[in-house]
Amino acid sequence: MTDDRTDPSFTDEEYAFLRHVRFGELPRVARPEERVELTETEPRRDRPEPHDDPERWDLRHG
Repeated sequence: MTDDRTDPSFTDEEYAFLRHVRFGELPRVARPEERVELTETEPRRDRPEPHDDPERWDLRHG
C-alpha cells in the first residue's frame, strides 16, 4: 500500500507565523538590573507544628 497523500511543507517564515498565531508574543526579557534575589523569611509549612513525637504523627495521619 502506498500513501498518495502529500503533507504540506511550510517554510520557516510560515512556521514562525503559525507559532505566533498559536502562542502569541513572548513576554519581554527581564534585564539583569531588573532582577532581584529572593530570600525565604520563614520555613516551609507543609506539616503542622508537632506537639508530640513526629513518629506518632506519621502513624496517626499516615
